[in-house]
Amino acid sequence: MIELNIPGFGDLSLEHLVLDYNGTLALDGKLLPGVPEVLGALEPELSIHIVTADTFGLAAKQLQRLPGELTILPGENQQEAKLEFIRKLGPRSVVAIGNGRNDAKMLAEAAIGITVIQREGASASALANSDIVTNSFWEALELLRNPRRIVATLRS
Repeated sequence: MIELNIPGFGDLSLEHLVLDYNGTLALDGKLLPGVPEVLGALEPELSIHIVTADTFGLAAKQLQRLPGELTILPGENQQEAKLEFIRKLGPRSVVAIGNGRNDAKMLAEAAIGITVIQREGASASALANSDIVTNSFWEALELLRNPRRIVATLRS
């Protein structure tokens, strides 16, 4: 668990990390280099959940040796499915990371929503619904490994 006291934002007890797959952890369905190490470092602190429509059909194979739980969603109504996933976990205990339009509602609902802008880009709705924007998945996860950075970014 990651405990945060963010002036003007609130006290948070983060228990879950919910990640989009394509565009966040992977490019064209293939896992980005370094992802296993970074997720492994966060596993003691957070329960890891990966949600995807698995556009390329590679997620299960690519993630088979990684920490966390993979949930493959139907191709339709992904925004609503990801939102419902967050709600079942308890939104105030979730940090969510994504980049796509289908991530926008989960980013807005999570205690902290982080949009990553990588080679796939990021949708304007994901950006508008996030609390923090980073240039990469690694930068987003470094925030979680150094939570005072989150406090510095979100305090008012």
